[in-house]
Amino acid sequence: MSAVMENIMGDNAKPAGNSQVAAVAAASQAQPASVAPATPTRVRSARKRLAAGGLFMRVVPPVLGVALLVLVWQIIAMKTASFPTPWVTLKEAGVMFSDPFYRNSPNDQGIGWNVLASLQRVGMGFGLAALVGIPLGFAIGRVEFLSRMFGPIISLLRPVSPLAWLPIGLLVFKSANPAAIWSIFICSIWPMIINTAVGVQRVPQDYMNVARVLNLSEWKVLTKILFPSVLPYMLTGVRLSIGTAWLVIVAAEMLTGGVGIGFWVWDEWNNLNVPHIIIAIVVIGVVGLVLEQLLVALAKAFTYEQVNN
Repeated sequence: MSAVMENIMGDNAKPAGNSQVAAVAAASQAQPASVAPATPTRVRSARKRLAAGGLFMRVVPPVLGVALLVLVWQIIAMKTASFPTPWVTLKEAGVMFSDPFYRNSPNDQGIGWNVLASLQRVGMGFGLAALVGIPLGFAIGRVEFLSRMFGPIISLLRPVSPLAWLPIGLLVFKSANPAAIWSIFICSIWPMIINTAVGVQRVPQDYMNVARVLNLSEWKVLTKILFPSVLPYMLTGVRLSIGTAWLVIVAAEMLTGGVGIGFWVWDEWNNLNVPHIIIAIVVIGVVGLVLEQLLVALAKAFTYEQVNN
């Protein structure tokens, strides 16, 4: 009985299998005829469409964002009589930037000299913070004893507002300029220390084991293993520090006076020159953006694409 059933099932299965194979073969033979070959002309047109789409996304959204900002600005100016319109501010900017480096007196200088004075203070405070913070971060990340010793101090002092350190600088240095540099130093040093220490602590232990097996000196471990691995973290700390330093100097100069973009903004407010204040805000933003992009370019030259985040 089973033999008969097998014969019946075999006879019924063979035609079905043959028909399926024939259908698959016919479909495989018919499919290439329905797919058009990718000619060079079509490839070039596809690339052009992709390039046009990328250009659209790079240009149009920022332009729309700026247009929206100008529209909101115009609406505010229409509702507030003392607030200048975009057109009035643009005309004032044209007059101002026609001679940005004039100098009539120590307290009457162009906006260019004020920006350069602020950049000089930022450079000095930021440079001192890098000289102290980066080596200290390496030491804290490398030596557990130092990490436990400095950890509570950093956790206690890091949340303090940078402007709270300004009176201490005025008391110690007896002058406004070094006090402003001190405020930049104390606010810039924490991101460098923390990011550098975290980078050292995240170096794979296998690297350190190989160095121990090869009996490498501490200098070679630092230059050949730690520094290349920590560089992305270190540059991230530098980027955070420069942004914080540029924010702090504007507020510090408003309090200390002298030559600088922060004092210039406060002086224009005392003169009720609102268009100049808006121009100064734009200048501060542009300078901060340029500093950020310079450090991003530096980071891209030495690290991977995660620096874009």
